[in-house]
Amino acid sequence: MSLLAPHRAMKFGAIIIGDEILSGKRQDGHLATTIKTLGARGLQLSWCHYLGDEPELIAATLKRTFAGEDVVFSFGGIGATPDDHTRAAAARAAGVPLRLHPDAEAEIRARFADNPAGVTPQRLAMGEFPAGAEIIPNPYNRIPGFRFQRHHFLPGFPQMAWPMLEWVLDTHYRHAFAPGTVAESSIIVREAGESQLIDLMNVCQSRYPLIKVFSLPRLEPDRYIELGVRGEPGAVQGAIATLKQGVSALGFPWTESPGAG
Repeated sequence: MSLLAPHRAMKFGAIIIGDEILSGKRQDGHLATTIKTLGARGLQLSWCHYLGDEPELIAATLKRTFAGEDVVFSFGGIGATPDDHTRAAAARAAGVPLRLHPDAEAEIRARFADNPAGVTPQRLAMGEFPAGAEIIPNPYNRIPGFRFQRHHFLPGFPQMAWPMLEWVLDTHYRHAFAPGTVAESSIIVREAGESQLIDLMNVCQSRYPLIKVFSLPRLEPDRYIELGVRGEPGAVQGAIATLKQGVSALGFPWTESPGAG
C-alpha cells in the first residue's frame, strides 16, 4: 500500500509491447532496466503498461497517453514483420500519416553501405514514422527508433533499446535530472495489521508532502510490515521519526530495517 504525495515533478511512464512477454515465452527486462536507468539520474517511473501485439489496443493506449503530459518510453513493435504494429498505431493515434523519415533512410542506407542490395523495401519500412517525428539513433545496427511529442519508441531488443533509452534521457531530459534527491528509510513493525497503521500513515503523509509513505506486508515465513518513507532527503528524517513515534504510541514493537537510512 502506498500513499502518494501531492507534489510531483516530471512523470515518466513505460509501455512494453509484445505477445512473447505476455505469453511467458520471453521474460521482460525493460521494466527493471527503465527503473534503474531513471533512478541513476534521480528520476522515477510512475507507471507501466504491458500490451500484446494488438493494433487497436496499442493505438487506443497511445491516443490516451499522447493527450497527457508524461514522458513515455515504448519498447517493441517498431520492426517490419507482420506482428510489428507500433509505428502504424502511433500514427493512427496521433492522426498523422506514416512517412519515410529522411534521417532514418540515411541511417538505414549507411548501415548497408557495403551492400546496397541490403536496402530492401522491408528495411526502409522500418524508417517510416508518424509525420513530425524525430529519429532516435541506434548504436547497435543504425536502424533508428523515433521520438514523437513526449513519446520515445524503442526496439524490443535490449541490446538496442537500453543504450537508446540512456541517450534519450541524457540528450533531452538532462534538465530534469536530480541525482541524490531521493532518500528512503523504513522500519519493521510486528504484531500490527496494515489497517491499524493507516491513520498514522495519513498523518505522516499530510505532515510531509514531499515524501511517499509506504507499507509492505510480509506473511511468510515471518509475519511483519515494512513501514517507511521515500522522497526528498530533508523530509525523510522527520517523516520516519513520526512513524516511529506513532507506532510506539500504538503499542506495536518495531526495529530498524536492514540498511535503513
